[in-house]
This record gives sequence, C-alpha cells and structure tokens, in this order.
Amino acid sequence: MYTTIDEAKDLVWAFEDRTLARSRWTHAAHLTVALWYLVHYPHPEATRRIRAGIQQYNAANGIQTTPTGGYHETITLFWIDQVHQFLTDKGVNDFALETVNALLQTYADPNLPFLFYSGDRLLSWEARTTWVEPDLRNW
Repeated sequence: MYTTIDEAKDLVWAFEDRTLARSRWTHAAHLTVALWYLVHYPHPEATRRIRAGIQQYNAANGIQTTPTGGYHETITLFWIDQVHQFLTDKGVNDFALETVNALLQTYADPNLPFLFYSGDRLLSWEARTTWVEPDLRNW
C-alpha cells in the first residue's frame, strides 16, 4: 500500500528507467505498473508496453527467462486482464491513490492464477513463453 500517489508514480518511473531495485520488483509493483499503463493507454497498447517493459527491465537487471524464473507470458497477460477488469468493474480510469491501493488490496494474493490453472499447466515452459488458456476454469 502507498501513503502518497507520488510513491506509486516514483515506482513506475524507476521501472521505466530500469533503476527499480530488484527487491522492489514485487507483485504489488507489477500491479502498480499495469495499472499505470492501463490508465494511460488503450488496452492493446498498454499490454504491449507492459510486456515489453517487463522484458526490458529483466534484461537490464540480469533476470533471464528460464523454466523456473524470469518473464512469464501467461501470468503477465492474466494480471493485465485482471487489472483491466478491475478498472472496468469500478468504473474508474485514473491513477489515484485510492485506486492503486484498492487494486493492491483486491489482488494481494499473487497465487490467484492457480484458481484458474493447474500448477503443471501454469508452470510449464509453454505458459512461460506463450499465452495458454486456463485449464481449471475461466475468469
């Protein structure tokens, strides 16, 4: 949770210029970045920028994509969709402190994708490198 909107914006700026400390690149940080882009760009453009931004951040910080770590396409697209749906459901489209904190509270559990995907499917190389459909239930 953030105490000021400037804290959230500073995180986004640090992400964009690739100076965000790896210790700060948390689930909450991913959601904050996704919210920023989805508020400021149309959904397809936001998705493109988020995906590219995470990959560029990882490359700048020596984070390699391996079978067990690094960029994960399916999880990234899952969370982008959740944030987009959150904005739609709440009827908001701003990067305000209340919006960011409500998002972080709503989606505090990084394991949410496992309600929709079996572990074998979500943790597969295929899911890491391409979009795969959920195998347990749709959202």
